[in-house]
Amino acid sequence: MSELPPFVLYFIAAFLVPASRGMVRKIILLATPIVAALHIGLNVDAGILSTYSILNLELTFMRTDKLSLLFAYLFCLASFIATIFALQVNDTKQQVAGLVYAGSALGAVFAGDLITLFIFWELLAISSVVFIWARGTERAIHTGMRYLIFQVLSGVFLLAGALVHFHATGSLAFEHIGLGSVAGWLIFIAFGIKSAFPFLHGWLTDGYPEATATGTVFLSAFTTKVAVYALARGFAGEEILVYIGITMACFPIFYAVIENDLRKVLAYSLINQVGFMVTGIGIGTALALNGAVAHAFSDVIFKGLLFMTMGVVLHRVGHVNGSNLGGLYKSMPKTTALCIVGALSISAFPLFSGFVSKSMVMAALVQEDYSYLWLFMLFASAGVFHHAGIKIPYFAFFAHDSGLRPREAPINMLIAMGLAATLCIFIGAQPQYLYSLLPWEVDYWPYDATHVLTQLQLLFFSALAFVWLNKRGIYPPELRSTNLDAEWIYRKFLPASIHRGLIFFRTARESAMTAAIAPMRSICRSFSQSSMAKYHLSESWPTGSMVLWISIILVAYLLLDIFAYG
Repeated sequence: MSELPPFVLYFIAAFLVPASRGMVRKIILLATPIVAALHIGLNVDAGILSTYSILNLELTFMRTDKLSLLFAYLFCLASFIATIFALQVNDTKQQVAGLVYAGSALGAVFAGDLITLFIFWELLAISSVVFIWARGTERAIHTGMRYLIFQVLSGVFLLAGALVHFHATGSLAFEHIGLGSVAGWLIFIAFGIKSAFPFLHGWLTDGYPEATATGTVFLSAFTTKVAVYALARGFAGEEILVYIGITMACFPIFYAVIENDLRKVLAYSLINQVGFMVTGIGIGTALALNGAVAHAFSDVIFKGLLFMTMGVVLHRVGHVNGSNLGGLYKSMPKTTALCIVGALSISAFPLFSGFVSKSMVMAALVQEDYSYLWLFMLFASAGVFHHAGIKIPYFAFFAHDSGLRPREAPINMLIAMGLAATLCIFIGAQPQYLYSLLPWEVDYWPYDATHVLTQLQLLFFSALAFVWLNKRGIYPPELRSTNLDAEWIYRKFLPASIHRGLIFFRTARESAMTAAIAPMRSICRSFSQSSMAKYHLSESWPTGSMVLWISIILVAYLLLDIFAYG
């Protein structure tokens, strides 16, 4: 049993769900992550290596260590909470997709070779796009296609890198790869697309807000976190990741502040938080790597909680546009309170989960003499408090009274959000339990005077700035608008450029044809009026004469063939 890959349990459940109905189906959906987690806890230990030979290739479907086990527990937990949240959804496609999606994430973190990783990498893409297409709108269909193109492109880079790596080294093992080869760069780009690196992130901010109310909760938990795991496994200590991570943490703030769609605000916030993880991986020390994976663990829970609260608003109201919301706390007090817990967690308030993980990365920056970059991350921390810690709950539930009085969230949604909120507080108050799961030795405690006072000062002055900007009318208002960043290149610039290019070539071709045909017509007209064309080539050779001469030539050819070669 110890060598049974946990993803098999999810795939078996995915086959059983379409054949079941009602309560039986719900039991299968809820039991799968519980059974998988128990199987991992009771039967799967660090150090297991299960290999299979396929077409003379040695593939490893099960390679376990503390890094893969931590992400495995996280994905089981995330799928359990997301399943509870979506329990009222009676859509077989989404239910099967959720099981395949979570199972593929588990398969990826246990994959011991690049080909196995590629297989689950592509299954993640195929299963996740279902949550966007399930929305059923024309916009969601187009968005899903753009999303899928990016995901498949990531897989193409991964497969190309794996083949080049195998040709160069004779090995497909998924260990530390580095950037010292062409294969390393190809695989790095593949991981970068799924991590939402700058200019490669459009699929996330474009696709996640168009998913179903429950589907976004699944999407927020798996794809980027599998990529973070892959970066930690293959590229830990690559300094370029520090600068990429800093950029990821900073640039989404400006877009999130002006965005009206609150789920898109959270999508930008997701990139911001992944930036902290990427930075920790780039630093590469034990403290930084522990901080990166610990923050991945915390982020799945508090970001899932925030996406769940906005999913409830979408479910009850029909939209999540900040310009048309406000005052919802009057009829949705429980959802409001749970949203505030998520906001405090993502803002890294002491005693909440974000504080005990994000502070590890911040401390590692200082320890490794990245003090000037620490200032950028301090700005990013203040920014996330503005756009996720304050903006999300304020404009959704308070701000101005929109007059909307939707019902409170369904009981299953409240249970899922309550579990996530409880974990946010428990991890924040008792971080030693999370620290005990971390892959590297932990010699860190977040609750000292320096960390606590620094963070409280940052949060206090950030809140003060928000209040002052809002009172002065300087803070960007919630406007009914669609904001494009990097996706402007392929949604606006490229289509317009291609259209203009086609018009140019069509016009150029017509001009060239006109320029070439006009002289030819003039020559033909002049020749047709000449005496040679009129008498020698036309009237003096009637059709009957031509037929006669053709017959004579044919007879001569036949006689020549008979007597000369007969």
